[in-house]
Amino acid sequence: MNLIMKMLAVPATVLALWATSAQATTSDDIAKRLEPVGKVCVQGEECKGMDVVASAGGGGAKTPDEVIAKHCNACHGTGLLGAPKIGDSAAWKDRADHQGGLSGLLAKAITGLNAMPPKGTCSDCSDDELKGAIEKMSGLK
Repeated sequence: MNLIMKMLAVPATVLALWATSAQATTSDDIAKRLEPVGKVCVQGEECKGMDVVASAGGGGAKTPDEVIAKHCNACHGTGLLGAPKIGDSAAWKDRADHQGGLSGLLAKAITGLNAMPPKGTCSDCSDDELKGAIEKMSGLK
């Protein structure tokens, strides 16, 4: 009987050691999976350990042609829903006269007008980029 107890004691000890190491590994694995996948940095504050993109917009300034091609052409290229067509100086001038000039057109472009959503779907465009697109489409300066 003594021999049987010794034979059972060895596997029990090995099993106990294995269970303890498995628990430690499991806890470490869980801790690793629960680590944050990212950090939040506030513009103007130091953000240690991260490469922060300098531009909030994710790139350089958009040219008027880029803004027009991506955001304006669908409606202003065809005159959809009464939008003044690109290059139709008379229609743009008439609209500018009623809206307060180029600055009035820009203000309406920023807030949206009729069927046009705010910023004409270019939510990441700066006011200057919108102004450049309006100048290019209208021929107004």
